[in-house]
Amino acid sequence: MTPLNLHRTRLTPQMHSVLDRMARAGHPPLHTRSPADARVAYEAGSGVLEVPKAALARVEDFTIPARDGHALPARLYAPSTVAGLPVLLYLHGGGFTIGSIATHDILCRELSRLAGCMVVSLDYRLAPEHRFPTASDDAWDALAWLAAHAAQIGADPARLAVGGDSAGGTLAAVNAILARDAGLPLALQLLIYPGCAAHQDTPSHALYAQGLVLEEPAISWFFGNYVHTRAEREDWRFAPLLAPDVDGVAPAWIGLAECDPLVDEGVDYADKLRLAGVPVDLEIYRGVTHEFIKMGRAIPEARQAHADAARALRNAFRLE
Repeated sequence: MTPLNLHRTRLTPQMHSVLDRMARAGHPPLHTRSPADARVAYEAGSGVLEVPKAALARVEDFTIPARDGHALPARLYAPSTVAGLPVLLYLHGGGFTIGSIATHDILCRELSRLAGCMVVSLDYRLAPEHRFPTASDDAWDALAWLAAHAAQIGADPARLAVGGDSAGGTLAAVNAILARDAGLPLALQLLIYPGCAAHQDTPSHALYAQGLVLEEPAISWFFGNYVHTRAEREDWRFAPLLAPDVDGVAPAWIGLAECDPLVDEGVDYADKLRLAGVPVDLEIYRGVTHEFIKMGRAIPEARQAHADAARALRNAFRLE
């Protein structure tokens, strides 16, 4: 049995069906397009497999200033108009190259609805127009701004968390380290299949390099847009596994997909946190691929992950 067939046998029937439908659609892979075209294509397909769009009491667009004065678009989600809600800064995935507030709108609505907290989704600047470490700097600037101005948006500055998926999970993990260094207490870091390693050399990168949602050529394209030198790749702000230490960072909820090139480095990062004495709740969703969290209409594990992440937020925010 070839490696491709071997790993496809691990998929759930629903995940298999999604991959077959994607193959039949025949769209050119994102990494074969220009970044601008890839962003349009990713946004066009982003809601196809999502759960229904939740209505919330507050959905408001605003901006957050970056250190260079750039106004970063942000969107606030809240399930009620009650003042003093805890707040999650959410950082979208997309390999630092694609993704936006729009592509992760439904996911952020679900997290807000299920957790009973405020979510602020950030449009950090993307590569290749804005290379390393711009995304990391933008994410940190947004978190620091939220800590200082939470009351301005009706949030509780004492109950603040950071989260994200894929590249956004990388940014969230980095933010948790920066928050520790700045003396900014966080209730939780919510990491959904985060990128954590400098080089794509783990067994899962080899096993799941082709035939699934995130393939090796796409990873190389994404990262090639963002980091250009070995030194940048081995900077912990790109590869949090290389952080000198993670003692005292926020507790973590980490949700991984079993059939994902990034699964091994996610497990490795959970181990790094645990060895430093950081509380970690690790969930590995079996038989699903990268990006599954945004496929709730078709993939039951996505809805389970929504519920699990929301439960982690509620517990961290002392909402139950």
